[in-house]
Amino acid sequence: MQVSNVVTKGSIGCNLRRNQRGTILPSLGHLSKRSLSGAGNSNSCFGSLSMGAELSSARLKVETMFRSSAKGRFVKAQASESDLEGLGAPKHQGKSSGAVLPYVAVACLGAILFGYHLGVVNGALEYLATDLGITENTVLQGWIVSTLLAGATVGSFTGGALADKFGRTRTFQLDAIPLAVGAFLCATAQSVQTMIIGRLLAGIGIGISSALVPLYISEISPTEIRGALGSVNQLFICVGILAALVAGLPLANNPLWWRTMFGVAVIPSVLLALGMAIAPESPRWLFQQGKISEAEAAIKALWGKERVVEVMHELRAGSQGSTEPEAGWFDLFSARYWKVVSVGAALFLFQQLAGINAVVYYSTSVFRSAGIASDVAASALVGASNVFGTTIASSLMDKKGRKSLLMISFSGMAASMLLLSLSFTWKVLAPYSGTLAVLGTVLYVLSFSLGAGPVPALLLSEIFPSRIRAKAVSLSLGTHWVSNFVIGLYFLSVVNKFGISKVYLGFSTVCILAVLYIAAKVVETKGRSLEEIERALSPAG
Repeated sequence: MQVSNVVTKGSIGCNLRRNQRGTILPSLGHLSKRSLSGAGNSNSCFGSLSMGAELSSARLKVETMFRSSAKGRFVKAQASESDLEGLGAPKHQGKSSGAVLPYVAVACLGAILFGYHLGVVNGALEYLATDLGITENTVLQGWIVSTLLAGATVGSFTGGALADKFGRTRTFQLDAIPLAVGAFLCATAQSVQTMIIGRLLAGIGIGISSALVPLYISEISPTEIRGALGSVNQLFICVGILAALVAGLPLANNPLWWRTMFGVAVIPSVLLALGMAIAPESPRWLFQQGKISEAEAAIKALWGKERVVEVMHELRAGSQGSTEPEAGWFDLFSARYWKVVSVGAALFLFQQLAGINAVVYYSTSVFRSAGIASDVAASALVGASNVFGTTIASSLMDKKGRKSLLMISFSGMAASMLLLSLSFTWKVLAPYSGTLAVLGTVLYVLSFSLGAGPVPALLLSEIFPSRIRAKAVSLSLGTHWVSNFVIGLYFLSVVNKFGISKVYLGFSTVCILAVLYIAAKVVETKGRSLEEIERALSPAG
């Protein structure tokens, strides 16, 4: 989804930061003030926010941390690159592509809430800890932060099953319940237990959103702009993170403002439920349910009546005449689907193991070593890089292609990590270490936001066959949340044992391995309908 300082330490993702009193605060930057999945940002838009007891106990070791998550979607193919290239060009759209934008905007309320819930605790933690009487209890503060991640992991695994059973729009409406109730409980909490329950429910909600938002957008978007609209998910995660930042500005003058910060999240939750009541259901899901007339009505609303016959023909061709029921969880691990499913999970593992959270963790310290003492300035610089890169990625997604952006992104991240590592160790670079560290950090975030952040979540919904799409997306995003949580729990221990320079060098190696993996396992999907991609990547039968 994929994985945050006061401002936006990234753009889509999340990050963790510690205030002057030593309290670890989560915040989103790319996903990433959010990320941290997360992620997703699912984010991203870095990755996702994850912070366990390890992070809490290490407050005095890091001045500022942040993570992000993000989302993406690109899948390994059981077919060759030529299989896709040989497919026909996108068909003529009967209705303006802009007709789907209002529905995409409604779905992106889920992305906004993703970023907001990840980032809101950043500025509020110190004040809510004082109000709830846990100022000196860093363990409980850590639980308040990381419970959201635990809930998100549960939500990401259940979102696919719910989407298959009830449909995409109905699941959005169901998802609004834990999002709204969780926000309300946090805003009115008079005890730590109530606050943790509220964070858990909100986490379940954003976990479901991390899988559902990119899935729904990919299934209702016109082929020629599907990549750009899929990337919008990451941008809105950033919007959520920025909203959380802005919401915290009155805290200095009003210590009880933290309750309003949590409570305001109820509003977009209600709007999400109301908007999805009038949004068209995914034609692909309706077709799979045998609701042919409803599928035709949805196609007409989304793409125009001129396309009904054409799209219905594509849906029938994509199903290959199969009357198979929706796939079960065990089907994802079968020989028929595992090659494609493993690519989705691998992309998120590479995204998290490539070091986005580490860069977020140390960005403030790095900037201070270069003479930039302001957290706001440091966050703004990283956030601007992330937003800029994500915007560029959105414009290139349907032109340059997903695979190309992924390879460029991980290559840039590898070079940036190498630069960061050398800036800490090479004595000859000592006079320029601060400048080089800042340059390496900005280049890393920029490279991440070009591909590794937004592409994985986008590609997941493109390469998975319709029969397994929802559950496979959930499995991949679940991998993101779990890996995000584990990295957040043990990252500082690894740094203390091996040193940050060696850890950064390890991240550079991971990025290089990611480039090799993508070159061998991922195929280009730009300009192809989901049905065309499915026929090319899935074995007959």
